[in-house]
Amino acid sequence: QARLVESGGGSVQVGGSLRLSCAASGYPFNTSCMGWFRQSPGEKREGIATIYRPGGGSTYYSTSVKGRFTISQDNAKDTVYLQMNNLKPEDTATYYCAADSRGGSWVYDGREGRFVCALGDDGYNYWGQGTQVTVSS
Repeated sequence: QARLVESGGGSVQVGGSLRLSCAASGYPFNTSCMGWFRQSPGEKREGIATIYRPGGGSTYYSTSVKGRFTISQDNAKDTVYLQMNNLKPEDTATYYCAADSRGGSWVYDGREGRFVCALGDDGYNYWGQGTQVTVSS
């Protein structure tokens, strides 16, 4: 049975760091787009970082986290990470890991002139249970 299990959430002060982990199992997710999404109460779910797991792991970020967050992978552990630095109160949310087993999230970004894993969530068909991140001032 395919599963994605997040861990690493918690409470941190402004300017602090956290690393989230997403352990994949039960499916060859190393051939897929995977990403991190977040959602605050009353807000839409936001895609913040994606990685194309084959090859070198091409990454893509939302403007809200670019330069502060880094998505990476450990293929031996079949795990995707999200390193979050310089955290802000607006980063407070439930963070979800997701994977696309059908390939629809691999899209061409004309602005960047390359293929990326989309930040839109409609192509991702496997989701973890979420982990809470709270940033306090």
